[in-house]
Amino acid sequence: MSKTAVFTDSAPKAVGPYSQGVRCGNFVYTAGQAALDPNTQQLISGGITEQTRRTLENLKAVLEAAGTTLDHVVKANVYLKDMNDFAAMNAVYAEYLAPQGVVPPARTTIEAARLPKDALVEIELIAEIGG
Repeated sequence: MSKTAVFTDSAPKAVGPYSQGVRCGNFVYTAGQAALDPNTQQLISGGITEQTRRTLENLKAVLEAAGTTLDHVVKANVYLKDMNDFAAMNAVYAEYLAPQGVVPPARTTIEAARLPKDALVEIELIAEIGG
C-alpha cells in the first residue's frame, strides 16, 4: 500500500517532520491535534470545553481534506492534561464523534504529564475513507 500526506490550511501546520494526516489504503491516520488556531498557530484561550471543540474542528478539517468525515472515525486516542477534565471533554467529544445514530469509535483516554504548548487536550484519530 502507498501512503500519501494529507494537508489543509484549515488545520494547524505541522511544526516538525510529520504530516497532519496520512492516507493509506482506505484509512486516514491523523497526527495528534491540539487547540491551535490554524491562522496563528497559537493555543486558543479558554478551558477544556473550548480547547476540545477547537481540537475537534482541526481534526474535522484534516479528515475532510483526506476525503472522509468524523462519522467514519473508528479509533480515537485522547490525551488530557488533567483527568478531572474528562467529563467536560467527553460532553464535547460526544457532540462530534457520537451523535445520535452514529456508532462511536473505539477510544483510549489517558492523562499525560505535559502536552505541546501546555494544551489541555490532544486528540488523534483513525478514520475509514469511503465506508
